[in-house]
Amino acid sequence: MSRTARLFQLMQALRSHAPPVLAQDLAQDPGVSQRTIYRDIDSLRGLGAVIDGEAGFGYTLQEDAH
Repeated sequence: MSRTARLFQLMQALRSHAPPVLAQDLAQDPGVSQRTIYRDIDSLRGLGAVIDGEAGFGYTLQEDAH
């Protein structure tokens, strides 16, 4: 799976799971490590996604209503 596809899949997972979502849960579907999820979250944040949370506590995607 390409990194781009994994980032899209991660966004979908953040939208579909009840928040907060733990990295270990996000890592299961694509079969990657939790560390990869941490890096992917940082990448998505860098691209403008508003994702609250941190390692150990879980993540919540904040979507703009517009």
